[in-house]
Amino acid sequence: MRIILLGLLVLALISGLYLSAGAARDVVSSAMASNTSDVPSVPVEMPLQKLSDHVYYVQGVAGIATDNAGFISNAAAIVTNEGVVIVDALGSPALAKKFLQRIREVTDKPIVKVIVTHYHADHIYGLQLFKAEGAEVIAPAGYHEYVEAPIAEQRLEERRISLAPWVDENTHIVMPDTVIDKNTTMQVGDVELDILYLGAAHSDGDLAVLVKNDAVLISGDLIFEGRVPFTGSANTAHWLDVLEHLDNTGLKALLPGHGPAASNPGEAVKLTLDYLRTVRDAMQRGVDEMMTFEEAYDQADWSRFEKLPAFDATHRRNAYGVFLSLEEAALAQ
Repeated sequence: MRIILLGLLVLALISGLYLSAGAARDVVSSAMASNTSDVPSVPVEMPLQKLSDHVYYVQGVAGIATDNAGFISNAAAIVTNEGVVIVDALGSPALAKKFLQRIREVTDKPIVKVIVTHYHADHIYGLQLFKAEGAEVIAPAGYHEYVEAPIAEQRLEERRISLAPWVDENTHIVMPDTVIDKNTTMQVGDVELDILYLGAAHSDGDLAVLVKNDAVLISGDLIFEGRVPFTGSANTAHWLDVLEHLDNTGLKALLPGHGPAASNPGEAVKLTLDYLRTVRDAMQRGVDEMMTFEEAYDQADWSRFEKLPAFDATHRRNAYGVFLSLEEAALAQ
């Protein structure tokens, strides 16, 4: 009898090894998804807004990283007849959980993919929740520059304090399953997506997503609406070039990484474009005239940006980063 039982156990184990990849993933996903009950609730308003036939989104507040429990960026859900494609995952597992709850109000389709426009904290800390749902994570080439740099772990440690309990010791950076390094067309059910690889612009690697069926562009942080952009260590020359050559022809709507969706995409680009040009021109003048950063900054006219959210927290650091990059370029000539 013992031999028979042992044989049955071995047979069951062997059979388990031959589960299909999809079935195995479903088992793992179900087990991981059950753990989302441990993710704390986050006390923020997060209405789900419909942008087009297939595109829904949630909009963070115009503020700095730790405002509004970290809900400062946008995320989108593209609903197809085969599943949901998420674009950006928000700044904590708790925010992602709330976003998923909102999605479930309009569809019960599985979450099949998450496209990350870029690897910055306010867009990626929610990835682990969607990964637990079984989604494929798609990211731009260059993402590793962020995750392999000391700033990634430093930022996560800081957010475990400043955004506790929504970012905690269980929050981790999720690596992508697929890396995009060129423009790529992707069919998901009845929806066709153009994933636009834009190189190192706002971050070390940026993507934008065009939902072709609806003529909607999801731009990530290439475009900021209603607040001062964050430039950090961005390649502002390339960023500016991307925006100047952005083809808005035929677009019906645009969803930026921060701020409200726009039905006039050409207008939506103007703030970020104007800001980058102004900062670069002012800092270039300072470098050309051998000024110190303080002299260049104080002589510039920042008046049209001073009343925008995040100006006090972000603008001076932005200008300093641009000054250093322009100074380095001048010395290299």
